[in-house]
Amino acid sequence: MPQLNPLNKFFALQEICETNYRKLLRLIPRLACLKQRAVAHLGGKPALHLRLMDRAPYTITLELSYCLRHGPKPVLEPGLKLRVYLDVGMVEVLGDSERPLRHPKALPGRQMLEHKWLLNYFLDKWLDHCLHHGYQFAEVDDHSMPAYAMFE
Repeated sequence: MPQLNPLNKFFALQEICETNYRKLLRLIPRLACLKQRAVAHLGGKPALHLRLMDRAPYTITLELSYCLRHGPKPVLEPGLKLRVYLDVGMVEVLGDSERPLRHPKALPGRQMLEHKWLLNYFLDKWLDHCLHHGYQFAEVDDHSMPAYAMFE
C-alpha cells in the first residue's frame, strides 16, 4: 500500500485525526446513541463490528473490526481501539488488538509520532474503504439517548 510521508507529521497527524472524525461520523451517524455494540452487514463482505469500550462526557472509546470467518471460530480483526474526541471533532487510534499503543514515555518522541501516524493513516485508508463499499451503522442498540446528550 502506498504511504504518504508528510514532512510535518505532527501537523499532518492532527489533520488526519480531524478527517477521520468526519469519516467515522459518516460510517456511524448515530454514534452518540451507541450503547454497547453494533454490526454493519454488507452482502457477501465481512461484517463490520463496533463495540463501545468507554464513554466519558467528551470522549468515546470504541473498538472497530471486521468479523472474519477463518476456521471454526470467527476472528475480529484488526480490532482498532479508537478514542473519539467529541468536543474537538477528532478521532485517534490507540492501538489494535495485537499491538496497543505504548505509553508515550516508552518510545522516543519521533518514533512515537511515526507510530501514531502509521496507525491513524491506516484508519484513514480503512474508513475510505468501508465508506466506498457502502458500510454504515444505520442502527445502533440504543435509540433513547438524544444527540445533545453526548455533551452533558
